Amino acid sequence: MFGVLQGFALILGVIGAGYLTALFGVVKGEQRRVLNNVAFFVATPALLFTVLRTSDPAIVLSPVILITTLAALIVAALFVVSSRLWFRRDLASTTLGAAGAGYVNANNLGLPVAVYILGDAAYVAPLILVQLIFFAPTILSMLETTRRGRRGELFDGDAAAGTEPPRAQRGGAMRGAAAALGRAASNPIIIASMLGLIFALCGWGVPDIVAAPLEMLGNAAIPMVLLSFGISLRGQRALQPGTGRGAVFAASALKLVLMPVIAWGLAKAFGLGDHEVFVATIIAALPTAQNIYNYAATYRQGETMVRDIVFLTTFASLPIIAAIAWLLGSH
Repeated sequence: MFGVLQGFALILGVIGAGYLTALFGVVKGEQRRVLNNVAFFVATPALLFTVLRTSDPAIVLSPVILITTLAALIVAALFVVSSRLWFRRDLASTTLGAAGAGYVNANNLGLPVAVYILGDAAYVAPLILVQLIFFAPTILSMLETTRRGRRGELFDGDAAAGTEPPRAQRGGAMRGAAAALGRAASNPIIIASMLGLIFALCGWGVPDIVAAPLEMLGNAAIPMVLLSFGISLRGQRALQPGTGRGAVFAASALKLVLMPVIAWGLAKAFGLGDHEVFVATIIAALPTAQNIYNYAATYRQGETMVRDIVFLTTFASLPIIAAIAWLLGSH
């Protein structure tokens, strides 16, 4: 458990450093977006390529990973339904909220949790792979459909509803979908992920003269995202009225409460052993990944909502993980 506390302390320490950076005026206002942009377009692609090219794609077929992936998809779908029924959000915010409900922090917190509670880091590595290969490209492709075109029109059919004739709306949606696919194909995170997977499948190596700078750049990705997150906390308290708290609380509850329960139930239903049930439940209880905040900040969509989801789930996940370890760890 001490290792898990160290993992939390590491994340909160870097976030705190970002907050102090803003507090003392080292970085002001929109300047923090430079960190997001460098992380999104340079450091994160380097990290993903480095991780994926040395991975074993076959490990995504682990029963535990299949169950946690299914649990993530279920809670994401439940968030979409909740958004439609109770707190209607646009496409971008709904996508990011659903991602916040199911996309877990498998790296910063997942690895120490796997090492110190589960006893093996190999339990989390496949989840990182699944999220990079399947979840991230899907999220980014959805966000691409909400970007503005050259003339400033929205490619989101819902946002444009009522401003154009139905035929024009359908035509705009089709053009928007085609444009979004083109932009998604040129997204550096998707390109890096696909290249890393291709290198892993083909068994290709990378010369040290190329691999070393990529690894160095990749190591900077997470600190930059955490620093930017901390900077964003300056000047606006989390969970303020009027900032979409309903969506934040819904996504956080789905992430920290319902997703572990679903993972536990699925693991039991599929006949997994006690230890595998324990592993699946613990992984599902991990907080929302900071990557989702980086996507929101880069696309300038749902940024405050995602920031609050990450903030709330990061702080609240520690007692929940401890409770699960106490309840199931002895089996």
